[in-house]
Amino acid sequence: MGFDSCSIGAHKKNNNTNNLDELALKFAKEVGVRPRPIESSSETDSRGVFVRQANQLITPFGEKEDELPIEKGRYKIYWKHGCHWSNRPLIVRDILGLEDVFDDITTGPLGKGVYGHAFPDQKDYKDPSTGFYFLSQAYENAQPGFKGRPTTPTIVDLKTKKAVNNDYHRLSNYLEVQFRKFQKTDAPDLYPVKYRKEIDEFNDWLFPTINNARYRMWFATSWEAYNEGYIDFHDSLEKLDKRLETNRFLFGDYVTDSDIRLYLSLVRWETTYPHTVGPQKKRISEYKNIWEYTKDLFSIPEFKRYTWFEFPKAEDGERVEDSFFEKIAAKIPWEKLWASDGSRKKLSNDPDNIYLRHPKDETIEDYVKDISVSKWNSKEQKDRDPRNVTISVDPSINPLKGLLKNN
Repeated sequence: MGFDSCSIGAHKKNNNTNNLDELALKFAKEVGVRPRPIESSSETDSRGVFVRQANQLITPFGEKEDELPIEKGRYKIYWKHGCHWSNRPLIVRDILGLEDVFDDITTGPLGKGVYGHAFPDQKDYKDPSTGFYFLSQAYENAQPGFKGRPTTPTIVDLKTKKAVNNDYHRLSNYLEVQFRKFQKTDAPDLYPVKYRKEIDEFNDWLFPTINNARYRMWFATSWEAYNEGYIDFHDSLEKLDKRLETNRFLFGDYVTDSDIRLYLSLVRWETTYPHTVGPQKKRISEYKNIWEYTKDLFSIPEFKRYTWFEFPKAEDGERVEDSFFEKIAAKIPWEKLWASDGSRKKLSNDPDNIYLRHPKDETIEDYVKDISVSKWNSKEQKDRDPRNVTISVDPSINPLKGLLKNN
C-alpha cells in the first residue's frame, strides 16, 4: 500500500528520502552518533513481551545540592508531535503559564530516522540552541558511551548542553510542583498535595494498561504477549468508561494531571494507533462516556493545541492505493466530529469551572514536596514487566469522589 513506486511523485519522494538518509549518515559520522536501538529486538523478554526501557535520566528538579536547579530559561523541552509522552509537559506548561520558563523544540526523523530524533525542520538541520544534529548528542554529553534509546520528552540543560531528565512518568509533576513559583498568578492545581498518593497510584496503573498498551501490542514478538496487551487495554477502557459515567473528569469535577495522560492516549487510539496493532474491539468513539469525555477535554484550548489531525497526503498527480491515511483521513471533518455539546457539565458540582484552585492559605512551601519515584523506572526488568501492576482501588471507582473542591 502507499505510493505507486512507478509514479513521478514517488520517484521524487524516494530521491528526497535517499538524500536525507545520506545527510543523516554524513552528520552521524561527523559527530559520532550510533544508530538508534530497535525496541522489538532490544526491549523484549524471553516470552516476547515488550518491556520498555527504564528512563535513564531521572534526577529530580529541586533545591537540594544533587538536584536540578529551578531556573527560568535554563531548560528546553525536546518533543515530537506524534509522541503522546512528550505532549504531556507541553499541555501542563501552557496551562500553568510556564511558556517563558521552558522553551521547546520539535524533533523528527531525518530520512528513515536510523539515528533517532533529529531536527529536519531547522535551518541546516541543527538545533539552533545547541548546534546538535541529533538529540542523542545531548545524551552522550550527559552519559558518555550512552547505549540506550534517546526518547522524547527530554529536558536539555542549555548551559551544559546535556540531557538532564527524560522521566515522562514524573516530568509533568515537576512542572506542576517544583516550578510553582514561576506559574501564572491564577494557575490551577493539577496535582493537589493532599491527594498525590491516589493520583500517582492511578497514573502508574494507567501506564501499562493504557498509555503503553499500543507498544505492548506493536512490539510484541509472540501471540501471547500481544494478547495480554490487547486484553489489558480493552478491559481497562471498560473500567474507565464506567468511572466516567458519573465523573466529569477522572477524579471528579476538575482536570488533574491524570486527565492529561489519559487524553493523549485516547487521541492517538482514535486517530492513528490501530494501523500498527491490528483490529480493535472498539474504537474510542464507541465508548459512550470516554468519547464524550475526550471531546470535553478537546474543547479546552491547551488540549486542543496539542491535538493533531495531520496525516500523509499524496502529492499532486500521484495514484493513491488503499491507504486510509492518504485517501480518507485528511478529508474527515475532525473539528466537527470532536466538538463537545457541553453535556458533561451536568456531572459536575461546579459546572462552570474545570480547574481546581489552590487553597487561599496554601503557601508555595506547603505545595513544594518531593515527587515520588515511579516503579516503572526500576533498573530490574522484572519490575517493569507490564503484568506487574497493582492498584488499591478498582479503576472504575473514583476514590476522590466529592473531595476535590474549590474554596
